[in-house]
Amino acid sequence: MIRVAAVGDLHYDRRSRADLRQYFSGLSARADLLLIAGDLTQSGAIEEVRALASDLEEVSVPVALVLGNHDFHQDQEREIMNYLRERGIAALEGETATFDIRGMSVGIVGMKGFGGGFFGACITDFGERETKQFARHARTQAELLDGRLRELDTDFKFALLHFSPVEGTLLGEKREIYPFLGSYLLAEALDSAGADAAFHGHAHHGVERGATPGGIPVRNVALTVIRHAYNVYSFEGSRRRTEQPRAVPASP
Repeated sequence: MIRVAAVGDLHYDRRSRADLRQYFSGLSARADLLLIAGDLTQSGAIEEVRALASDLEEVSVPVALVLGNHDFHQDQEREIMNYLRERGIAALEGETATFDIRGMSVGIVGMKGFGGGFFGACITDFGERETKQFARHARTQAELLDGRLRELDTDFKFALLHFSPVEGTLLGEKREIYPFLGSYLLAEALDSAGADAAFHGHAHHGVERGATPGGIPVRNVALTVIRHAYNVYSFEGSRRRTEQPRAVPASP
């Protein structure tokens, strides 16, 4: 059994240091690794990620994360990624990380993903240059996700995203902004290449549980959705997709 702790949209600012430290300190008794689904910071400043990194020092299991749209705001994403990697954190953008956990190999594909929308209301590669750039970037991200998943030869494969691959976890958000919350192309990549589960954030007013058309579990782990410092999801057997979530309170 592999126990995955996951959370997203922490939105740390300069005053957030120690906000989650006490909950991270006991994580190793509950989970085998921690995944963070983007929006680490409030405004993408390196000072904000330093506050988060300080709290993550309490985590004694492997940590993998991706950046979210907030983390790109000040164009310091390269500095943020390098800072985290120097501290032994697997900061991923279109890349993979593999961990050996009790003799089982666990592979993570991490990337921000992108928007574009879902069937019946999606952006297409037509019209103005800016519209085509938006649509093409969404497709490029999905193609990269597909390729990276196929590269993994591990007992377990998980996709860590910021944007959602399915509409199901967006319920509660305004439908008008769905194209800016995710893309069905990501779900197509998941179903095509195969994965045990996908985790994302970004949809603060969505719901936790969804699935791709092919049945891959999708979990929206935005902090405002799960209302805990992290949730723990247990997976038994390679790609059997039997999942039993367990929540860990974010406050006493």
